[in-house]
This record gives sequence, C-alpha cells and structure tokens, in this order.
Amino acid sequence: MYVTWFDNNSWLWEIADQRILVDPWLVGALTFGNASWLFKGEKTTPRPLPDAIDVILLSQGLEDHAHPETLRALDKTIPVIGSPNAIKVVRELGFTDTTVLEHGQEQTLAGVTIKAVPGSPIGPTLLENGYIVTEAATGLKLFYEPHGYHQADLKAEAPIDVVITPMMNLALPLVGPIIRGSKGAAELADWLQPQIMLPTTDAQETAYEGLLLSVLKASGGAQQVRDQLAAAGKSIQVLDPSVGDRQALPLTPRPIAAEV
Repeated sequence: MYVTWFDNNSWLWEIADQRILVDPWLVGALTFGNASWLFKGEKTTPRPLPDAIDVILLSQGLEDHAHPETLRALDKTIPVIGSPNAIKVVRELGFTDTTVLEHGQEQTLAGVTIKAVPGSPIGPTLLENGYIVTEAATGLKLFYEPHGYHQADLKAEAPIDVVITPMMNLALPLVGPIIRGSKGAAELADWLQPQIMLPTTDAQETAYEGLLLSVLKASGGAQQVRDQLAAAGKSIQVLDPSVGDRQALPLTPRPIAAEV
C-alpha cells in the first residue's frame, strides 16, 4: 500500500491494483462561493495532475473536497465515487461514470472494497462521508475522514490498519470546532487500533488569505498526537508525509478471517 499526499486533503492511494485520487485540489485557487474576500487558498508549488487514475473518491461536496477547477481539468470518463452531495457536483461538471455511496453502502473494485460511513456534519441536516477501504488480498484496511468526525458505530470495524485523519484543531468563535484534530485522532487510536496514522487537512505548500483567517483558531498537530499516544503506551506510528512524495506504508498483514 502506497500513499502520496498532495497537501491539504488531497491524496493518491495505491491499494491493490487501484490508483485512487481522493478529494483533489491540485490546480487553481480555492474559495467558497467565490467569496475570495472571506477565504482564499492558493498553491505555492504547482504540481501536475497524477496520471493513470482508476477512480476519484470524494468525501464531501464542498469546494475543498470537490474542487471545481481541479475536477474540470480531469478526464470526465474517470469513475467517481462519492457522497450524494459530491456526486451532484461532478455530474454537473460532466462526469459520466458516477456512483453515490450512502452511509453503510459499499462499492467493490478490482481487489478493493470502499465502504461509506458517517462523516462530517455540514450544516444542521447534512452528514457527509468517511470511508473504509479494504484490500482484499491482505485484509488491510484504511480509514479516511477529513474533519475528525466519526460515530461510535465505527468501533465495530476495528481493527483498521491505516487511519488518515486531521491532527490540527481548527475552531471558529461561537461556532466551535470545525476540524476535530487531536481529540478525534485520540478516539480513532482507541477505537480502531491502527498500525499507522497520517495527518490530513494541514498544509505545507498553500498560502491562505481572507477575513476568515483572523478568527480561525488553530492548535494541536501531529507531534501532540504522537505525544498523547506515547503517554498512553500505544505503539502506533504517526507518520509525517511530505507533499508529493510516494510513501510505502510499513504494514504487517493481519490474519484474514476464514469464510464460513
């Protein structure tokens, strides 16, 4: 299993024979509702679009996960799997092979199964997706959710070998946390017993501006999570990916349960 981090929440996972592009923001600026005065992000180091993509996986329909300019630049025949809100976005952009995954539903590809689980609350009524990706040949599992939100039912999926979750906390006055970093990561470590954890959401090659930055409060981070796990006596590796580096994950396969 290999992962490549493209900064923020954008990833390329290589699992079995599948190259899975996740929540890609790779070209152009990021704004919400074209309100650049409120919030704008721009890449400081342009990177090419990855090639030979087998499937695009989208956790949310918001612009930082279903980034319109990046999606417009990608081949519209690439299959897309996503939350209902995300699939609505890609269909409007012209993608022709799209699959909605509701919570609890699965999609099987060559050697890989993708299962949607409850993820981030977006507003009072919308609950977006997290994902569990299982490699059939080894039984290895990966969990991803980009805002640090997950429900206790996830415990039933343990053990999960790789957890990709935010480790930085972001909060707004009066609103509270919009990204549950260190607390969410600690919960997942307890619930899922992973071998490896990787941070997402943070940025190394992105510049931000806008009014929202003056009120966003950031804290925590990968080192804090690493210290928390060590204090709790957990031997979980917390890796620090570098943007653009293809990283082999040093995983020990778990025994695969025999079919009855």
